[in-house]
Amino acid sequence: MTISEKISYIKGLAEGLALDTETKEGKVLAAIIDLLEDMVDEIDAIDEACAEIGEQLDAVDEDLALIEDEFYADEEDEDDEDEYYDDEEVYEVECPNCNDIIYLDESMLEEEEMICPGCGTRLEFEFECDCDGTTDCDCGCQEDK
Repeated sequence: MTISEKISYIKGLAEGLALDTETKEGKVLAAIIDLLEDMVDEIDAIDEACAEIGEQLDAVDEDLALIEDEFYADEEDEDDEDEYYDDEEVYEVECPNCNDIIYLDESMLEEEEMICPGCGTRLEFEFECDCDGTTDCDCGCQEDK
């Protein structure tokens, strides 16, 4: 039984008793029943508003999920980064400040510094050859010797 049904039942009982609303007790009971009816109306209005807000929140959640899918790259999208740089070698650099992953190509690395697009931190790059120095490579380490 809902609250609305319960108050209707109590109102019916009061009418069935043929309460005299001219007596002190009758006036109090009639006022309490009226108050309970008003409270039920307010509760019903709040329930309807909550249901409407819940529906709107669900719609916003769905919209946000679509935006997140487009904005944030998942593992499959990371493979697409290689296509963006054609056949150039791509390097991943993690910003030490905000931990964002930044994708760089050779020309960007040659500048030896950049500003993190996520947080604005200045990043500097220093390179050391990771070859053993005995093979011909394009790093120029043979020229230093």
